[in-house]
Amino acid sequence: MKVKYKYLLLGCLFMIAGQSCTDLTENTYDVVPTDEFGGTAGQQAALIGPIYNNLGGYFDKYWQIDVSTDEAVIPTRGGDWGDGGKWVRMHEHKWETNEDLFNNIWKMCYENVTAINRQLGTLTDPGVIAELKALRAFYHYIAMDHFGNVIIADKLGGETPTQKTSKEVYTWIESELLAVYPNLSETAGGAYYGRINKYVVDMILAKLYLNAEVYTGTPQWAKAITYTDHIIASKKYSLAADFFSVFSVTNQKSPEIILATPFDKDKRTGFEIQRYTLNYLNQLTYSLSQSTYNGVATTASFYRSFTDGDIRKNMWLVGQQYTAAGDPISDQGVPFAYTIDIPALVMPAGVVARNAGVRSVKYEIQKNNPSGSQDNDFVIFRLGDVYMMRGEAKYRLGNMAGALEDVNVIRTRASLPSLTTLTDDLLLAERGREMAWEYHRRQDLIRFKQYTKAWDFKSVTPETRTLFPIPAVQIGLNPNLKQNPGYN
Repeated sequence: MKVKYKYLLLGCLFMIAGQSCTDLTENTYDVVPTDEFGGTAGQQAALIGPIYNNLGGYFDKYWQIDVSTDEAVIPTRGGDWGDGGKWVRMHEHKWETNEDLFNNIWKMCYENVTAINRQLGTLTDPGVIAELKALRAFYHYIAMDHFGNVIIADKLGGETPTQKTSKEVYTWIESELLAVYPNLSETAGGAYYGRINKYVVDMILAKLYLNAEVYTGTPQWAKAITYTDHIIASKKYSLAADFFSVFSVTNQKSPEIILATPFDKDKRTGFEIQRYTLNYLNQLTYSLSQSTYNGVATTASFYRSFTDGDIRKNMWLVGQQYTAAGDPISDQGVPFAYTIDIPALVMPAGVVARNAGVRSVKYEIQKNNPSGSQDNDFVIFRLGDVYMMRGEAKYRLGNMAGALEDVNVIRTRASLPSLTTLTDDLLLAERGREMAWEYHRRQDLIRFKQYTKAWDFKSVTPETRTLFPIPAVQIGLNPNLKQNPGYN
């Protein structure tokens, strides 16, 4: 609805001089009718702000499904985190087709796609249109990665969309990204922080090609190298000298971040990783005003993959815990100390259960925080991953020297000696140490054919578990959707 111009009606004041006002209208310069807004590139960019804001849901959905990997586990501790057994089912790969975690991912993807399609009809600026189409392709990529055979929603209305194979969706995503690429900005940071530019699309394409064999049956290692090369050769990004600065409370300053979703403890809330992982008593460690939930930990085997010389091992909180003043904390007369080993996936309530499992402080915990949310921005893509991806693609093509050069750049920053050779296991382990709790692990395990193998609290599972089931509620809404193999 059109916003009416505002007028200030002034009464005629009889002045001492006996004069009166005769023109009661006021020219208004700060209010624009909504049907006149959006005519410039700047105004159109402003219109897509709410759509980018929705990208904050990426973090909230991904930390939950990360429990299906070997880097994260949520034990049931008495009545805490029981939740009908869903966290146990996720870790054991015994999930059901009606799990809310799956429907939440599906909805995140397609509700955002619908919002984008609706907004595209109002835009004329080629650059802004390119951004939104690339973001739409990104959400389709997420859907395909998790569910395989999904729908392509590239317009509003029309007939109920039909289900496509992952290969068909892959081809559509690729063509969409390549088509919009020339119209995307080459600006990194500044006004484009948290937005799609050419280098974000390079990254999506590189991820697409790195996992192409999973999606289509045909590897595309050379193309993965091409698009990681684009990012590195641009020199728009650089590895942060301090690994942990990439995840600090002020990480928006990091030269390494290619795409992040911005958070603010007051204005853009929702980044609460500290609440999901820390024990309740860690409130005393960081002087937190809001309670923590004592949930997500890492498995003992994953923690033990880090050597003592690796500075990245400092991302884990283990052993005796202290107050902000440096005094040791006790829990019912027992030292509050995180143990590496978790006795069982389901434990009775008590000190042993509460303290079981190493916790993550990779993202800096914001001390003296009056809010439950933190100011850290959540990192979706960064340059460290680019080097690891390019190194892996070179390794797959038999270029051992080139692969070692890229991987050792990352190891050098971690204060580790250079490797002299690589194997699949070494590469996967190095990716795990570099990318821990950044929520790429499921994809990496699948690509390395390890996702259905046994690990802590999980036995070997069927290969069909590499795809999540199409949410039962979505099948009920769309008769064209058929369930993935291996699910009833």
